[in-house]
Amino acid sequence: MDLAGKPTIAPMLRALMLAFALAALVVQAAPSRPQTQDEIFLAAHAAARAGDYDKLARYEAQLQGYLLEPYVESWLLRARLEDASADEVRAFLGREQGSLLAEQMRKEWLKALGKKQQWDLFRAEHPLLIGEDNDVACYALQARRHQRDESALAEVRAQWYAPRELPEGCVPLAEALIADGQFTSRHVWERIRILLEAGAVSAAWRTAAYLPAKEALDRGQLFSVAAGPQRYLDDKKKNLSRRQARELAMFALHRLARSDPLAAAGYWDKQLRAKFSAEEQGYVWGQLALHAARRNLPEALKWYVEAGDAPLAEEQLAWRMRASLRQGNWNEIKVTAEKMPPLQRNEPAWIYWQGRADLALGNATEARTLFARIAGEHHFYARLAAEELGLAFNIPPKGHTPAPEEVAAIARSPGFRRALALYRLDQRFESAREWIWSIRGMDDKQLLAAAEFARQNEMFDRAINTADKTLALHDFSVRYLAPHRGALGGHARARQLEEAWVLGLVRQESRFAPTVKSSAGAAGLMQLMPATAKWVARRMGMRDYSWARVTDTEVNAALGTYYLRHVLDDLDGNPLLAAAAYNAGPGRARRWRDTRPLEGAIYAETIPFNETRDYVKKVMNNTMYYAAILGGQARSLKMRLGIIAPRGGNDKLMAKRAAEEEQPQ
Repeated sequence: MDLAGKPTIAPMLRALMLAFALAALVVQAAPSRPQTQDEIFLAAHAAARAGDYDKLARYEAQLQGYLLEPYVESWLLRARLEDASADEVRAFLGREQGSLLAEQMRKEWLKALGKKQQWDLFRAEHPLLIGEDNDVACYALQARRHQRDESALAEVRAQWYAPRELPEGCVPLAEALIADGQFTSRHVWERIRILLEAGAVSAAWRTAAYLPAKEALDRGQLFSVAAGPQRYLDDKKKNLSRRQARELAMFALHRLARSDPLAAAGYWDKQLRAKFSAEEQGYVWGQLALHAARRNLPEALKWYVEAGDAPLAEEQLAWRMRASLRQGNWNEIKVTAEKMPPLQRNEPAWIYWQGRADLALGNATEARTLFARIAGEHHFYARLAAEELGLAFNIPPKGHTPAPEEVAAIARSPGFRRALALYRLDQRFESAREWIWSIRGMDDKQLLAAAEFARQNEMFDRAINTADKTLALHDFSVRYLAPHRGALGGHARARQLEEAWVLGLVRQESRFAPTVKSSAGAAGLMQLMPATAKWVARRMGMRDYSWARVTDTEVNAALGTYYLRHVLDDLDGNPLLAAAAYNAGPGRARRWRDTRPLEGAIYAETIPFNETRDYVKKVMNNTMYYAAILGGQARSLKMRLGIIAPRGGNDKLMAKRAAEEEQPQ
């Protein structure tokens, strides 16, 4: 106030300015509203995921004419599909005819119709579904049975023996089989075993409801065995004369064998075996053998023999082959191949190893015949087979160059336009589904045109995957694209890494998509995990590191190649071991070695992790193609794989021996 007691202007101005500042803070703190149609679509997607359909409807009104507007319409319709009229659903299907959205809508509608048992409408719509779905397939069987087609019951067996929860539509069919006596307690126990092997304990418990009272399982015991199998095995009170007690004991052995096959075998052989039937003994030995083989234990083959004529699943047969490879037992490889169903026996891996077995057993003609069956293909085992036949490695010539009008036709296709729009919005999952739907049924020329469209739009993962699908007309320059080569090649050379190997690894990690993130949390071209990236950045002295920078091409290439050099040095320079370490960790890569020198291809095939086993084969095969494209020194795949030193052995000595065995081609 002034001397007269009147308010002065300065404090008033300060108060006014403070009010404006607070208002500005409130405005800044409030979430900004989506402005562009792209932003509105992303907000609509978030609303759909959150189940906020009022907000979703408001967004739909702002997206009229937008390329991806049908997605919003489909989310709204699917939310009330069970109450929607047939005319309303068919109107959507008509507008979106032939699209992925129409296929997805029809699939969900068929499920809703099946639940409501509207069989006439179901039968009218089901033939229009292009793909198939387990739930829909079950309702289709119900629809047939509704027309007195009792053969539908027999077809539910495939669902019954699948290692997953029974689809809702198949439950009445399975119950009908049980009520008719076509499914007995034997069939119920068979399904329970399959589910327990897969770790689906809750589904197994629900299946146990179909057991007769005298064989009923105790829920508490079942889940107790799952949590602590040794407690049940140590329990002296269990009555093994009862079926359910023996089944629980077999489950406990399976559960324990996952972590300690030798301990499980000790319980089995010393305390339990004599109290079980011949069928049960064969089953248990087959399970123990599988877990031992997965851990590359030498006892595995002996336990497979103990299993006798017990039926073995395809996974058990595959691991019997791998156990035979580890032991160098070529006769057993031939025996196991004969036990495989034809489709499995004719997989490229087993064709190659049957050929190697024939070669080792002196059957050179038979071996060459087997190798010739796959040598003209383009995968890991095709290359190894070709080398056994002495065939030089050459990249096939380009079979077709898409004309501009062919690429333009792809660019005009609604499905590809949506795939591109979703890709640019970083909606990778939805984009990939649109793309895969759009290329179905395409011939080689169309696939190459689609791959070129993807390349031009920097959808490198789609370009590579699409070019990979051609059957006769190929373009390996697209199959083996090398975008970001400046960054990757420069950092590879700085770390004295073979550029072809780095490109081969990145192709497998990210398909050269710089911002891609995995469900596990890995990010960028070389798919670095947060802890790894932070550790490497600290080792490199990268002062301005932050996780947000990991998707930067230069930063990712610098960090990734540093770590790759680290694991390569840690494993004495073997690229196969280093690839395994990059995917699964150096400790595992070392543990997966043998007690004796091991051929690299055998090491690769006997890696316990499915993902890593597939990964290292593809990385090493990719390396062959990139080396040829880059014009580097030609080395055979067998030479690149090398000889894996035994645990605690000298990797450098093994690498030198491998190099002496084979000169570069």
